[in-house]
Amino acid sequence: MELLKKNIHMDRVRSEALSQMSLEDDMNIPENKPDVSTVNFEKGTVVIDEVKPVTDHVNVRGRLLFSILYHTHEGGSGLVALDGKIPFEEKINLQGAESTDTVDVDAQVEDLSIGLINSRKLSCQSVVTLNAKVDELYDEEAPIDLRMDGAGEGAEYRKTPMELAQIAIDKNDIFRIKEEVGLPSSYPNIFQILWHSLSLRDVDFKVMQEKISLQGDIQLFVLYEGEGEEHAVRSFETVIPFSGVLECHGCREGMIPDLRYCLRQQELAMRPDLDGEERNIGLELLLEICIKLYEEEKVEVVSDIYGVTQEVETQTSPANLKRLLAKVTGKTKVTDHVRIKGKNKGVLQLLHSEGKVSLENQEATENGITLSGSLQIRVMYVTGDDEAPYASLQEQLPYRYTLEVPGIKPQDMGKVHADVEQLQVSMLDGEEMDVKAVLTFSTTVFQNLPVDLIQSVRTAPLDTAKLGNLPGMVVYTVKPGDNLWNIGKRYYVPVQAIKDINGLSGDEIRPGQKLLIVKGT
Repeated sequence: MELLKKNIHMDRVRSEALSQMSLEDDMNIPENKPDVSTVNFEKGTVVIDEVKPVTDHVNVRGRLLFSILYHTHEGGSGLVALDGKIPFEEKINLQGAESTDTVDVDAQVEDLSIGLINSRKLSCQSVVTLNAKVDELYDEEAPIDLRMDGAGEGAEYRKTPMELAQIAIDKNDIFRIKEEVGLPSSYPNIFQILWHSLSLRDVDFKVMQEKISLQGDIQLFVLYEGEGEEHAVRSFETVIPFSGVLECHGCREGMIPDLRYCLRQQELAMRPDLDGEERNIGLELLLEICIKLYEEEKVEVVSDIYGVTQEVETQTSPANLKRLLAKVTGKTKVTDHVRIKGKNKGVLQLLHSEGKVSLENQEATENGITLSGSLQIRVMYVTGDDEAPYASLQEQLPYRYTLEVPGIKPQDMGKVHADVEQLQVSMLDGEEMDVKAVLTFSTTVFQNLPVDLIQSVRTAPLDTAKLGNLPGMVVYTVKPGDNLWNIGKRYYVPVQAIKDINGLSGDEIRPGQKLLIVKGT
């Protein structure tokens, strides 16, 4: 008697840990830069230089890169750009990690604050969150059939049909975007770029034969000094569509995609147009794409065996299979009024607004996944203060939303991707703004299926003493919870024999029903 098995390809997170650290440093203004009057804008990003796993923890080395735009009174009221960095090394406890593992580390700047110590010195404080994770691919051996080796091997077995989602492709890839955009004719030539902001919106993936197509929009904002004696500051904002294809051997239409992207690098530079004038802006972006593709398959798994002419003993082991529960997206609106704080002399003109969704908590509820967090908005604007004509506002707007996933349980939770689909900021008066935003959420949820899989079968001659205590013929009264399988297993009788002798066309029986059981039929 031999079990025929099938490998079920699975994936799981073997180890995961979150670490939050505070970074702080003072920065002296370089000699070639003028004095600081007020700090207007700041932004930061984290670059991971090295990830070194060892037993039960991982060492992470990287840098916090930050940019600052400040006002100076030297030579008139002007804007000055300044870059800095804070290196760091962090040890993250990662239970179960091994030195041979590949550890993915995701870094987020949760908070960045630039303070003015004096006109030649700034303080930089930041909170950075590191999420370290070890993904693992493995196989579960599922029994799918039973082969009898000899004429004396009589056994009954039943199969349970299961819809399973197997991992087919699991890899990371790089997608590069190169674009160039020219200024409108009414804009002056670029003398120098002071500040820029890049974000991606409406990124969409499509799984095709041997490739994955993607498309989306780049939202670009640039603050620059124009050519001319006064070097007037101008702002330029546009949306640039992009599209492309990633080669992906083995993928095909119909696979279940679970794709995520991260903007790892971005470079922006002014370039000459065909007339040699600095009127073009060149972009080079690097996206890291996490590709997970699954295949759905119906598998009939041998779930129980009992002997008819011999004793059969099975050995099982626990396994955790999974099936696709839902692939869902949802949207919610966030609206609020925001007032200008501080001593600014009102808002004369809005220059730019941007938002980032912070997902602080998610939990499985009766109707789906309840999400809560905040929309972090930032608005750049022109003030009525001649000495400091540019300023920014930062605000956090809370949200709470339920992503509908019927039948979800806490152990089925998938990673939710959150983004800003639309953001509109308008002035109500000189001190108050109206904010309207649409947030999007998406996730792929797999239902965990804990099962005991039969791993081996051992046979032995029938226990004559046990068999002798069973009647050769009996009229059995069906009890609640009974089925033909457990009745046949109790009396060492094939299920089909019970159906034949009782004239049953199907497997349905009801409590109180009487069945004739004859041993040896």
